[in-house]
Amino acid sequence: MKDDVEEHIEAWERELPWLDPVKEAIFVRLSILARHTQQLRRDTLAADGLPHWQFKILMKLRRLGPPYATSPSQLADVLGLTRGALSARLAPMEEAGLIVRTSDTADRRRVHVRLTEAGSAAFEQQAGREDHGESILLEALTADERQTLAELLRRLVLAAETRQSQH
Repeated sequence: MKDDVEEHIEAWERELPWLDPVKEAIFVRLSILARHTQQLRRDTLAADGLPHWQFKILMKLRRLGPPYATSPSQLADVLGLTRGALSARLAPMEEAGLIVRTSDTADRRRVHVRLTEAGSAAFEQQAGREDHGESILLEALTADERQTLAELLRRLVLAAETRQSQH
């Protein structure tokens, strides 16, 4: 069965005889899959009413492991935000009960941002919906094919990151 990518490649092969059709097929299909994945994330976030930026903050806190807390400055650094931008984002999350900001018991000047049970539940719900949607996208592959694809993509990512770090 032909897909739109094959028509795309056929057109460009006529116009650009030097074009590597296999390479073009790989990158066009990766781009299409990335768009589908991004749309899946937008749709699941919209269904939950959770803005993407809030999900990212919940995810970063959850990834830390128990007690799911860090300083605002460390959180801002991980998210690539200024302290002021992070503070503005934390306020509505705190009001919604997704996080709490508490003073350090040893040094009251220090503040910690901690994931609440409600924040953890919101993260779990979103992550579960994304997992379900991603599983549907991968249904066309067997378990062995998924493993092979994961390994091939890992090698490509490592090569790309190595090249980037050398420049």
